[in-house]
Amino acid sequence: MLKFIISLMVMMIFMKEWSMIQVGLFFVCFLFSVFCSHDFYIYNLGSFWGMDYFSYMLIFLSLWIMSLIISASVNIKFNNNYIFMFLSVNMVLLMFLLITFSTMDYLLFYISFEATLIPTFILILGWGYQPERIQAGVYMLFYTLFASLPLLISLFSIYKESGSLNMNMIYNFTFNNMMMFIWFFSSIMAFVVKLPMYLFHLWLPKAHVEAPVAGSMILAGILLKLGGYGLIRILPLFSQINKMMSWMWVGVSILGGVMISLSCLRQMDMKSLIAYSSVAHMGLVMSGLIMFGWWGVNGAVVIMIGHGLCSSGMFCLANMVYERMGSRSLLINKGLLGFMPSMAIWWFLLSISNMAAPPTINLLGEINIIMSLISWSKMMMVGVSLLSFFSAAYTLYLYSLSQHGLFYNSLYSCCSGKVREYLILSLHWIPLNLLILKSNLIM
Repeated sequence: MLKFIISLMVMMIFMKEWSMIQVGLFFVCFLFSVFCSHDFYIYNLGSFWGMDYFSYMLIFLSLWIMSLIISASVNIKFNNNYIFMFLSVNMVLLMFLLITFSTMDYLLFYISFEATLIPTFILILGWGYQPERIQAGVYMLFYTLFASLPLLISLFSIYKESGSLNMNMIYNFTFNNMMMFIWFFSSIMAFVVKLPMYLFHLWLPKAHVEAPVAGSMILAGILLKLGGYGLIRILPLFSQINKMMSWMWVGVSILGGVMISLSCLRQMDMKSLIAYSSVAHMGLVMSGLIMFGWWGVNGAVVIMIGHGLCSSGMFCLANMVYERMGSRSLLINKGLLGFMPSMAIWWFLLSISNMAAPPTINLLGEINIIMSLISWSKMMMVGVSLLSFFSAAYTLYLYSLSQHGLFYNSLYSCCSGKVREYLILSLHWIPLNLLILKSNLIM
């Protein structure tokens, strides 16, 4: 694993060369893709390192999304807006993500998990659009830090009891009944906030709305997946107490998803609507993970990969409209079908992907999670059907309101779309629809 981290460090020497970083990231992506040509459960083992298939997928997704972020943020290069600093922050963030997903040690995982906050905070504050970005950054920082400090204490307690913090050595660890509830909640809370679950989600829409396109894409594409990854790694330690408490987490996740879907239907900001839709999708992921059955975990993983590609692509689209129109409001961004006709097909393709239409992998993941939830309780049919219906409703609302109608009459004509933009959108959409042909890789 160190060879990929060192290759990123070598790329940092060429920080002033935008094209070198861009090509270099795609090349590392290609090298990493051909690295998984075997059938081992864990490989690339080192003193702290190791990867299973889940780590492999998330590292690959991180490299892929970061390559697309550099391509999408080309305006920073044209405006000469602190290019060196921007590339440095993104590369450091990518390095922390690689360490987080490939470490086999809980303490190193915690340190790199927290360290991803600092580059994200700098991205929002440095290249955000409105003055409210300071408040959004502080919200994100304090929500996440406040929830994750108990996790550190919990990890120290686990180390004291078991003598190790290696992920493969303490699966059958047993707890004292008195401390079980405290340890469970303090360990799981950091990931619940990061995911984010309903009731702990207020930092996410704020951060998305104020972040630049790079911040939004990395938040939606990778950083929310840190919560799901952490849950998969930490829940086997608490299997007994998790069974007792699963009704609470699943209930809040599904009902919260329905509530958030309703609030999506009254959003007027494009970015805000896509951000709230992420919370609704993550509610479904959370319920699948808490079940921790074969169907639930596989469905959650597939939705996480699908959502990373789809949501990142939608934020990219919203930014392309913002660059031309100067606004993200759906009251102004009407009639884009007449104003930017060749971009309408991408709005359509990514919108139907967001509502889990076939043949996207989102559909595969949702089917798995629905199977898992209904086999757990027949009552879940109501919540899941409402969630699926409103998911289609708010996506249709976004598409029809932005594409149809008369466009704002004080607009100048503009370029409908550049080759670079079509390439970025197609590189989001193609994997999203082709991965279902090889679904045994992601399940």
